Amino acid sequence: MNARRRPPGTASAQGTPSWLGAVNDRVGLAALLDHGPLTRIGICEIVGVSKPTASLMMTRLIAAGVVEERGTVAGSPGRNAVVYAARLDRPLGVAIDIDAHELRAAVVDAAGTAHPVVRTTLPSETSERDAVREVERAILDASQAAGTEASEVRTVVIGTAGYVDPGGRGELFTETLPNWPQTGLRDTLESALERTVYIENDVNLAAIAEREFGAGREHAEFALLWLGNGVGASFDLSGELYRGTFGGAGEIGFLSVPAEALALAPDAHTLQDLVGGDAVEELRADASGPEFVDALAKRIALAVLPSSRSSTPAGSCSRGRLRPSAVPTSRPPSNARSAGSAAGIPPSSRPA
Repeated sequence: MNARRRPPGTASAQGTPSWLGAVNDRVGLAALLDHGPLTRIGICEIVGVSKPTASLMMTRLIAAGVVEERGTVAGSPGRNAVVYAARLDRPLGVAIDIDAHELRAAVVDAAGTAHPVVRTTLPSETSERDAVREVERAILDASQAAGTEASEVRTVVIGTAGYVDPGGRGELFTETLPNWPQTGLRDTLESALERTVYIENDVNLAAIAEREFGAGREHAEFALLWLGNGVGASFDLSGELYRGTFGGAGEIGFLSVPAEALALAPDAHTLQDLVGGDAVEELRADASGPEFVDALAKRIALAVLPSSRSSTPAGSCSRGRLRPSAVPTSRPPSNARSAGSAAGIPPSSRPA
């Protein structure tokens, strides 16, 4: 578990008692998720804390409603030892992945259970779009599909294409959310839904998933190149997202293509022109089978060059989600699980 992982857009007060307590609590909860019910001694042995610290951790987690006492066991002379267990019924989160045409939502729990993904086609008329109504409906539909109570949803994480202000409460620049507030979106949603809400760039969420569950686990630093209808990137430096001075480090779609790319795509001026969704569709129309895959691979290799100027990580990986008529790609990381990590819900080490 990466104890440094924080909800997107939050600042760290590393070294303060509250920060240390939060880190201990997450590690303690993760131990219960990974190993099942434990006594205080078991928690001490796994987490490496003292008995008083373990007791404080469990007290706080019980008060938060994520841990419960589950009986006692006889041990050494004296009082029986209390057994602590993680509560998997609450609190819950909902992860939302949204683009211009469709909203996808799923319930997220502390154990990383694979809950059904609900897909909702969004209205084409801008006047019919409404951020609060769409998110509220997503919570209800996802909860119904998972067989859980919407009232137990405490946290919502929304992944979307485009630039999201790192502060989480400021500006949102995207063409995929017509009629959604461009400023104050997080405050608007939290006030209306009475839940904690995080809004994050979808490629940054994918990087969190890679760090927790995918190729990123093998590297101290890595870059992720995302190919879909748009082109994006994210950079993980020692477990932290690198956003750049103004938060737009991953907005690489409009970087100029290298000179070598002009031999493959003479009309391409930007990476979007080279490997974006429309460019791949055009390439697909001109080639098929191995010829198409080889041509696309050459373009992707050239796209990595300008994007690497933004950062110099040790490793790299790529993911994508193109239209069905385009090239089949590897399955994108689960936005539900990456959103769960982003929301501070510790994942289980057990595979999904």
